[in-house]
Amino acid sequence: QNPKTSAIVKQLLAEGNAGELQKYFGSRMEFGTAGLRAAMGAGISHMNDLTIIQTTQGFCRYLEKNFSDLKKRGVVIGFDARAHHPSGGSSKRFARLAANTFISQGVPVYLFSDITPTPFVPYTVTHLKLCAGIMVTASHNPKQDNGYKVYWENGAQIISPHDKGISQAIEENQEPWPQAWDDKLIDGSLLLHDPYATVNKEYFKDIQKQCFHRNINKETNLKFVHTSVHGVGHKFVQLAFKAFDLNPPFAVPEQKDPDPEFPTVKYPNPEEGKGVLTLSFALAEKDGAKIILANDPDADRLAVAEKQESGEWKVFSGNELGALLGWWIFTCWKNHNRDTCAIKDVYMLSSTVSSKILRAIALKEGFHFEETLTGFKWMGNRAKQLMDQGKAVLFAFEEAIGYMCCPAVLDKDGVSAAVITAEMASFLATRNLSLSQQLKAVYDEYGFHITKASYFICHDPKVIQQLFDNLRNFDGKNTYPKSCGRFKVSGIRDLTTGYDSSQPDQKAILPTSKSSQMITFTFANGGVATMRTSGTEPKIKYYSELCAPPGNSDVEQLKKELDELVNALEKHFFQPEKNNLQRKTE
Repeated sequence: QNPKTSAIVKQLLAEGNAGELQKYFGSRMEFGTAGLRAAMGAGISHMNDLTIIQTTQGFCRYLEKNFSDLKKRGVVIGFDARAHHPSGGSSKRFARLAANTFISQGVPVYLFSDITPTPFVPYTVTHLKLCAGIMVTASHNPKQDNGYKVYWENGAQIISPHDKGISQAIEENQEPWPQAWDDKLIDGSLLLHDPYATVNKEYFKDIQKQCFHRNINKETNLKFVHTSVHGVGHKFVQLAFKAFDLNPPFAVPEQKDPDPEFPTVKYPNPEEGKGVLTLSFALAEKDGAKIILANDPDADRLAVAEKQESGEWKVFSGNELGALLGWWIFTCWKNHNRDTCAIKDVYMLSSTVSSKILRAIALKEGFHFEETLTGFKWMGNRAKQLMDQGKAVLFAFEEAIGYMCCPAVLDKDGVSAAVITAEMASFLATRNLSLSQQLKAVYDEYGFHITKASYFICHDPKVIQQLFDNLRNFDGKNTYPKSCGRFKVSGIRDLTTGYDSSQPDQKAILPTSKSSQMITFTFANGGVATMRTSGTEPKIKYYSELCAPPGNSDVEQLKKELDELVNALEKHFFQPEKNNLQRKTE
């Protein structure tokens, strides 16, 4: 019933444009563990009023089946600032339609009255003991995209088999219910609640448990620049600094207010490197700030840059910031827990494609480290299991600039990560140390971990399938490569098929998934490289790392060795020319 999407379809029919209609209606968006992520527009392959109604009807029926007390506890719904004028779609409209669906079935809905960071949704699920949460956001995707992210009652993103159960329920509930389109019905409903004020108060109270140096924060002369890249983060990072008694960071004026057009950046993704930070660098130079904190548009990720002695800016990789935050959070814990026995219940987590630096710190310090599959859904769910067993999960991170620094949110959170990074930098400044110098100290103590990651773009699923099939049948049927250029392969783990050459029974320990491609190669020189497909973008990604034991300080030699390994990986395993792959461009 949306006049804009309806008009688009009628126009295509009038033109007899079968090709475009096939694109819009050929296949339904797939509901996976990441929920939905697609462009806004007409048809069942896009995010629009109808597909949101259908998805929520399915989700509602699935929750009714799983929770006998759904009508007592309810769900939370949040949204970012995305909007798409050609199709009339926006995150706020989608959130209201979703709320209407639940309320029509007698389910209480805690709908945020204004834009909110993604981490506030999992926080609210846990804090108010709700059955589930929905966040309408496409995070850092291009401006035409939107998404529908789902959390379970444990406050973590859903994992299998819930995705399949919800997907099936969507298929069974495609006819919109009688009042599905009329979102005005919710405004007078007694089942509609606004958690905005409560959650804003409680969240900032909870993250203060991670504030250990209030006196230093009050006195520090260190200046920070913050950008929210036209997203939701500005107000919340300002409040987080206030909660930690830090002077507010300078906000990049052109980027601080939400703007669904993202006019100053090519991609609204701080992970893409220096291009997104151009305006931040300029403001930092003007105001004499040493450190830049950049959130992605839904404020669940954080990028950090620091001005070096040379005047150059260093943008930390996700692995480098993971090393710093892991070191910092453990140090703060150690200083406040003199009981040496307590360390046996301390855990840190990272995803299998992230740096193994936490493993090195854990080995030396005596706490536990675990790795999970890629994505915070796995770390959030594992953290909750451990916490339910009385363990302390201090920190979890993934190389895609995602950090969970605070047990109140079982997902990545760029707001708490920003303010904790600011406190760490302020503390280090009292010791005349920069973040870069401290990072080197961490590597000196626990061993250098040099990482390099990138991706190729490929829009043809057949080519991707062929590329991975080729790796599984490299020297004849069912044989993996024994070498990559001059680098000898010493181990292979394939989490698509469940094969792991290092296990006695050759079966992988981590869960496997046939629907996504992922192979990890271990090399005789201590290098590790993983190739995997992305769940939300047309990319084949790779992640590589060389780990050296403490005491090996020839960093340049390690970097050279890793560069050569990556070049060999691209040339022999990706074969970009043959497979017509498009390289990542800065």
